[in-house]
Amino acid sequence: MGEQPKILSATISAMPKSLFDPMPRVTAAFDDGTEKFLFEYYPDEISFSPEEFVGLTYNEARNRKFVKDRAYVQS
Repeated sequence: MGEQPKILSATISAMPKSLFDPMPRVTAAFDDGTEKFLFEYYPDEISFSPEEFVGLTYNEARNRKFVKDRAYVQS
């Protein structure tokens, strides 16, 4: 199965300003030319910066959310 594409850059949509605004969405551009939605998250529980996704695969980036969610729940 070969090497998985790596993230070259990521973007995070705007933070919600009111209760009914959409949650931030993380999207990544990969070194194979694709762009994929990774996940959305609750910014009052966990946070991300675009730089922390660079060099990760799709699965590694999605796992980053799982790890932060788990740490938040266990805190």
